[in-house]
Amino acid sequence: MKFLHTADWHLGRSFHGLSLLDDQAHVLTQFVDLARRERVDAVLIAGDVYDRAVPPADAVALLDEVLSRLVVDAGIPVIVIAGNHDSAERIGFGGRILAPHKLTLRGTLDQLQPVVLRDAYGEVAFHPLPYVDPGYARALPGAGKVASHQDAMNHMVGLLRANQRPAQRNVLVGHAFVAGCSESESERPLSVGGSGVVGVDSFGGFDYVALGHLHRPQALGAERRVCYAGSLLKYSFSEVDHAKSVALVELGPAGKVVVTPVALTPRRDVRIVTGTLHELLTRPDATASRDDYLCAQLTDATPPLEPMARLREVYPNVLELRFTASTIGAGAGRSPGDHRTRQPDELFRAFYRDMLDVDIDAAALDVFNTTANSVIRADGNTP
Repeated sequence: MKFLHTADWHLGRSFHGLSLLDDQAHVLTQFVDLARRERVDAVLIAGDVYDRAVPPADAVALLDEVLSRLVVDAGIPVIVIAGNHDSAERIGFGGRILAPHKLTLRGTLDQLQPVVLRDAYGEVAFHPLPYVDPGYARALPGAGKVASHQDAMNHMVGLLRANQRPAQRNVLVGHAFVAGCSESESERPLSVGGSGVVGVDSFGGFDYVALGHLHRPQALGAERRVCYAGSLLKYSFSEVDHAKSVALVELGPAGKVVVTPVALTPRRDVRIVTGTLHELLTRPDATASRDDYLCAQLTDATPPLEPMARLREVYPNVLELRFTASTIGAGAGRSPGDHRTRQPDELFRAFYRDMLDVDIDAAALDVFNTTANSVIRADGNTP
């Protein structure tokens, strides 16, 4: 049995305010071509199909186009589950109508029957398991003691195992954060404080586990059969070193598994370039495209004038500007990194230091915090 494992398409996502839909369509065309060229028996999409619960209309249209080309034109069975970014009900809509036509859509946890396909060695049962929220899992029969993501996963996987039959090979399609994995900035946390993590031992009894949620391709377990395909594209500058791919999986007799990563070529890469403004403007990397999505990390001793505007004359898709810690003024109170991950008072302290070259005193910071909190409450962003 040969199938493609992919996840985390995040259709409709924006990157620093720039729509990535054309970039997503570009690699998905390659994905469909790959599925046809390899004559795969199935395609597994392990959640976070969309970037948000109510996706934009053009993202829905793109998914419709891709699924139509796979299922209708190529006749390839496709299994889609909901991730934590998706609306479970929207992903699952029409699932019972479409299942007989090779398209399996699972959003909620109330349908646990496997999708059974056959090859020369017998049956392969694909077990779709959408993102398991403990609150939803707790409402299912026999799940009264579920209190955490680990409890919920153990309960749901136990129900899936009850559907296994002798001599079948079994593949689980899920969406979770497995302990010991590498994460990145562009993933939405499943919970606060690490309670959303589940152990790799949760998935015993399956020949292959096709996971979504984490954006770096990686494999776990003693036999490396619990696998993340990774995201379709690089969705943050923390992912510049990721080798994005989809997984081509061959499941042989007795559950023997061979996984081959297949890279797709993005329309534009995501890169970080470092140097003084003069160096970046006069000596761009001749081996890389100037049209890539860039974060420019400036090492100038003093803050240059209008750096973003000047950089965009050479690199039209510069999306983020950073200053190194050595930069006088701009770097004295500011640490490199994504400002969106920092608290308002931390940002204001850095701004104050940048402007006045002294640290803000406690009384002034209290005034800022009082004002900022009232604005945030009025905007509805805190309870």
